[in-house]
Amino acid sequence: MYTLENILNRIEFLRNKMTEVAMNKGFTNSESVHISQELDRLLNLYDEVKSKKR
Repeated sequence: MYTLENILNRIEFLRNKMTEVAMNKGFTNSESVHISQELDRLLNLYDEVKSKKR
């Protein structure tokens, strides 16, 4: 089970990682895109979990 805190921690980590990778390898690099997609998935999960807790 994901907690909001776990999801937010992972989101923050991926945001930092994506920025680092994008600045070094470019925004369209496959690693940057992969991290961005994972970040999108987690943001959607966060919204889903948050809405269920209301």
